[in-house]
Amino acid sequence: MRLGVLDVGSNTVHLLVMDAHQGARPLPAYSHKEEMRLAEHLVNGDRLSDEGAARLRTFVAEAVRIAEDKGVEDLVAFATSAVRDAVNGEEILAQIKADTRVDIQVLSGDDEGRLTFLAVRRWFGWSSGRLLVVDIGGGSLEIASGIDEEPDVAVSLPLGAGRLTRDWFTADPPDPDEVRALRRHARTEIARTVGVVGRYGRPDHAVATSKTFRQLARIAGAAPSSEGSYVKRTLAHEDLTEWTGRLSAMPAAERAELPGVSAGRAAQLLAGAVVADAAMDLFELPVLEICPWALREGMILRRLDILPVGRPAIADQ
Repeated sequence: MRLGVLDVGSNTVHLLVMDAHQGARPLPAYSHKEEMRLAEHLVNGDRLSDEGAARLRTFVAEAVRIAEDKGVEDLVAFATSAVRDAVNGEEILAQIKADTRVDIQVLSGDDEGRLTFLAVRRWFGWSSGRLLVVDIGGGSLEIASGIDEEPDVAVSLPLGAGRLTRDWFTADPPDPDEVRALRRHARTEIARTVGVVGRYGRPDHAVATSKTFRQLARIAGAAPSSEGSYVKRTLAHEDLTEWTGRLSAMPAAERAELPGVSAGRAAQLLAGAVVADAAMDLFELPVLEICPWALREGMILRRLDILPVGRPAIADQ
C-alpha cells in the first residue's frame, strides 16, 4: 500500500510518501517539504504566532491534496517539540483537523526517542546487539538504548539545535563566552542522563540520526547523499571536536558553503555540534554511525505493524 507521513517538526514540515507493506522495507516515493521554522514562530517562547499557525494550516491543506494526487491510502501525521511547547498548540491542531480532517498527533519526547530507535533497529538489524541512538532535532535531543525493538530507556532533553541557537547566541558568529556557556549547559543536562542510560550496559553499536548529524558527518568527510543510503557513514569524536572549534569562528554564511550544509540550517549547526560533542564525550563514544532512517520511518514502521486499523487520516471529501 502507499502510506504518507506528515512530520511537523521544529525546523521543517515534511510530507513523505512511501510504498510499503508489512514485512517489507518502505520505499520513498515522493517528498514535499518546507523549512517553516515553527520554533522561531513561538511568541515569548511558548505561543505559536498567528503567522506560524496560518503557514502550518496552508501546508497541511496542500499536503492533503498532494497525498490524494499520489494515491496515498493512509496518512499518519505527527508534531514534535515546537507544537508540543506551544500553549496554543492543541487549539491550532484542532482547527487544522476541522479544516482538513487530518488528526496531527503530538508526540512526547520519549515517543520520539522510541520511534527513532525502532527505525534504527530495523535498519541495522539484530546483529547490532545493544544499540545506543542519539538524535538531535530542532527543539530537542533524544537518547535511547536497548537490546530489542523497544528501547530499555529513552530520554528527551530540550537541547535541539534551533532552540539553543535562538536562546543562547546573540551574534553571528557568537561570542566565545556564549559558546562556552552553552557548552557548560549542554554538558550539565546530558550528564544527568548518563547514569540512567548507562545502567543497562555499554552499547555494542552507537548510532546517530537527524539532519544535524548528517551534516556534521559530511563536513568531517563522510560520503555525500548522492552516493546513496547504503554507503557507510560515520562521525568520529576526534573530528567533531576539531570541527566544533572551527564552526564557532565561522559566520552562518561561511558555514553554508561547507559540503552538505544547507543555508537554512547553517545558523544552528554550531549549537548542534556543541550538543553532539557533549553527548559523544559524556557517553564515551569514539565513533557514531549515521543511520538514514529516523523518526518518520519509525512512524511508518509502527503503522505497518498495527495494520489494518481504523480509518485513514484522509477522509472522503
